[in-house]
Amino acid sequence: MTVDHAPPDISPISIDKAPALETVTPSSPAGSRRRSVPRWLRRTVGPLLLLATWQVLSATGVLHRDILASPGTIAKAAGDLIADGTLPAAIGISLQRVAVGLLLGGVIGVTLALISGLSRLGEDLVDATVQMLRTVPWVGLIPLFIIWLGIGEAPKIALIALGVAFHLYLNVYAGIRGVDEQLIEAGQSLGLGRWGLVRHVVLPGALPGAMTGLRYSLATSWLALVFGESINADAGIGFLMNQARDFLRTDVIVVCLVVYAFLGLLADVIVRTLERLLLQWRPTFTGQ
Repeated sequence: MTVDHAPPDISPISIDKAPALETVTPSSPAGSRRRSVPRWLRRTVGPLLLLATWQVLSATGVLHRDILASPGTIAKAAGDLIADGTLPAAIGISLQRVAVGLLLGGVIGVTLALISGLSRLGEDLVDATVQMLRTVPWVGLIPLFIIWLGIGEAPKIALIALGVAFHLYLNVYAGIRGVDEQLIEAGQSLGLGRWGLVRHVVLPGALPGAMTGLRYSLATSWLALVFGESINADAGIGFLMNQARDFLRTDVIVVCLVVYAFLGLLADVIVRTLERLLLQWRPTFTGQ
């Protein structure tokens, strides 16, 4: 018996009936539009809006000039102070005070942190005393500094050095004690001695903490300078502010405050640059 197998009825699919393919355009990342704008331009939006609002309030009389001078008046005052050399001379003297105080306080703070962080005996001898002293408001020591050191440059520099030393001590000490114990064991297995471990493992591991302490120290040094230059100063940015206060010159006061702010910002930029150079081995999250 013969069985006929009929071929299956396969009809060609009509092109007209084929499903239409939609073109999918990949969406741009959420941050691509934001990144298209230069970062420096985005960072200037806030200050420019603040200046514009300030100028409008001053021009309309809402903000009286006896309370706060307008940005235009402040810019003119800054130009006059620069033209006669008063402001550059004051900035130079204040920078010198900060540099000397920062160097002195940095040496003291880092030295004490190394003694306390690298040795248990050093910690027992140093840490308790430093922790006790740092709880004392260092600004409250101004009367004692005047009695001990007079009213010259010494109390101003001592005040800056004191604020710097505490910040560097705390952060360097924490950086040393925060080094991973497994890194110490790995260094020992490679044959590193005590000072080899300190040089190649402990100090590089403590460097991020030291840079953080340096940033805090720079900010504190400018704050201490403001208080220090109020101690019978006869030169410097603080001296200009005291003179302007006596003559109710709010424009000069704001100029001095802006100088303090820009010097602090410049110091922070320098420390950030040092962090990028010295901590290239330590990639970190930079935001999205």
